[in-house]
Amino acid sequence: MSETTLLSQAQELSEKVSERLDEYSGVFGSIKGLIVEHFGQNGLIAAYIVVAVLILVLVSRLVKITFATIKYLIIPAIALAALGTFVLPYSFFMLLPVTVTACSLLLLFRG
Repeated sequence: MSETTLLSQAQELSEKVSERLDEYSGVFGSIKGLIVEHFGQNGLIAAYIVVAVLILVLVSRLVKITFATIKYLIIPAIALAALGTFVLPYSFFMLLPVTVTACSLLLLFRG
């Protein structure tokens, strides 16, 4: 491809991206203007803090769910399937779906 076609494609892409950002930033800009109009600069700072706290709570809940899944589902399911291969005449991959289901129920009922 020639340099001029790459440049024109890059310009088209940047124009599309800027149009999309204007759409979304228009919404956020209007919300910001509404908050400043009704509550002032202190209200805007409070809104930023509230949004930051909500994002932190959401991230912490996702991390908690992830660690609970690892602790109560993945590690026990693999360990039980590995132990089951020594006791039962089934292979690891035949036992793994059963142990994952059992550990999923454990995780579900544990809360």
